[in-house]
Amino acid sequence: MEAEFIYIFLAACFAIFMAWGIGANDVANAMATSVGAKALTIKQAILVAAIFEFLGAFLAGGEVTSTIRKGIIDASLLGNTPNLLIYGMLASLLSAGTWLLIASRKGWPVSTTHSIVGAIVGFGAVGIGIDAIQWSKVGTIAMSWVISPLIAGCIAYIVYISVQILILRQKDPLMHAKRYVPIYIFLAAFTITLMTIMKGLKHVGLDISIVNAYLLAIAIGLIISLIAAFAIRRIEPDPILDKEQHFYTVERVFAVLMVVTACSMAFAHGSNDVANAIGPLAAVISIAKTGIVGAKSSIPIWVLFLGGVGIVIGLATYGRRVIATVGQKITQLTPSRGFAAELAAATTIVIASGTGIPISTTHTLVGAVLGVGLARGIEAIDLRVITRIFASWIITIPVGAGFAIFFFYVLKALLP
Repeated sequence: MEAEFIYIFLAACFAIFMAWGIGANDVANAMATSVGAKALTIKQAILVAAIFEFLGAFLAGGEVTSTIRKGIIDASLLGNTPNLLIYGMLASLLSAGTWLLIASRKGWPVSTTHSIVGAIVGFGAVGIGIDAIQWSKVGTIAMSWVISPLIAGCIAYIVYISVQILILRQKDPLMHAKRYVPIYIFLAAFTITLMTIMKGLKHVGLDISIVNAYLLAIAIGLIISLIAAFAIRRIEPDPILDKEQHFYTVERVFAVLMVVTACSMAFAHGSNDVANAIGPLAAVISIAKTGIVGAKSSIPIWVLFLGGVGIVIGLATYGRRVIATVGQKITQLTPSRGFAAELAAATTIVIASGTGIPISTTHTLVGAVLGVGLARGIEAIDLRVITRIFASWIITIPVGAGFAIFFFYVLKALLP
């Protein structure tokens, strides 16, 4: 009984630490474009993200999670030695949380999924054996390092170029905005709805087929775009004001769209990535109570609450550094540029969810911001910042593995 309490207590502490890291890094990255484009202040972004990330984590975080995240190792191999899996899960949480703390302190946006995957690879290699690791799955996950930013960057480039051609470069940008912005709003609403269904609500148990999901997304997109078209047409240009003021009015419209997109991404992110923190905790609770290693672990309601709270605290206390990197240091953002990046990121997530392509939300958003910057020319991008970010991505999995090996041996020596 005493050992059971120690295991669960440590797992809860380490899970809060990991959730804190997700909030400080991953969530901050998700809100960075809105802050960088000045659609939201840093305090407003923290409030919005806190609400929607928590709701996503608590309401749609799921009732069951895989014991081993992403199926990197076969949990059944530890059936006769459940304590080894407990040590491994504790080491993985502590390892991933430590790397996220370091990366957040440096302002590097890194993938929390890659962090926990690297940690699991580390403990699996020393706790079970190198042959027990599904290296093909590790390679597939690592491929998201290339796939995510490439797809998102290309889409962001195309979206922002189209905004420039159709609206911003016209003699009367406000008039052209009335014509074309409803189309962008439809695309945004359509994509956000699909992303919420596929990414944000997949854990709730709603049985929505692909066809029905698309039909629902089209219907919601049309309704919202029609309402928006009516609202935008009521904006009357002031002939006294110059073209710059009309640009400002157009950018304000895109700023509103950014806020809505950011809310949806925060909800989807909270529901999906909270498993990186609470999955190992749920596994430890299950094994400590039953002594049985299963492929799935049920998630108590207090664990979901714990994960949501940890994410919110991480964003509020340490999220500013990553927000500054993605929102301001890569390239200068305006609401129209930020909207193009967020729409591209959401579209990439939908494509990946529908096709099974492995992606990282973090890499996707950074790639989208990079694509918007490239649309303005290579000189609009700070290549030194990009180099540091790419380097942090490359070392995430091996660093996570290294930390996990160290913590695994320490915990194995100290715990009963």
